[in-house]
Amino acid sequence: MDTTAYVFYLVVAVLLTVVVGQVLLRSGQPFLEEVFRSRETAHSLNVLLSVLFHLLTLGVLALLSTVDVPIDAPLQATVTKFGIALVVVGIAYGISMLVLLRIRERRRQAGISEKIDERLAEQRRRRAAPTADPTPQ
Repeated sequence: MDTTAYVFYLVVAVLLTVVVGQVLLRSGQPFLEEVFRSRETAHSLNVLLSVLFHLLTLGVLALLSTVDVPIDAPLQATVTKFGIALVVVGIAYGISMLVLLRIRERRRQAGISEKIDERLAEQRRRRAAPTADPTPQ
């Protein structure tokens, strides 16, 4: 891959990563607010997940840029690298979505568990409470 194609690949791969990262950042905020019911917590976690996405994806793409694709035609080699880059970004996006879904599911399970515990405690209190005898002695 000549220098022009290499620079073109890097620029497009970085732009693609930034665009997908921004989609995650913007779409993840309301999702995390629903999960955590706290705008500050949701924002902080969203930024941390976005940074993680960018670092991992850009790192893999940088490593990929140094791999020589055994194709003689420069255009086909560049297209092949873009295909691999798209797959890498797609996998990173998918993993990010799975992390968000897992966080939401754990929070929902914790909420359900709390409600069950509250109901069980209420039932125990009712059973333990003495009942008044309506017949006079």
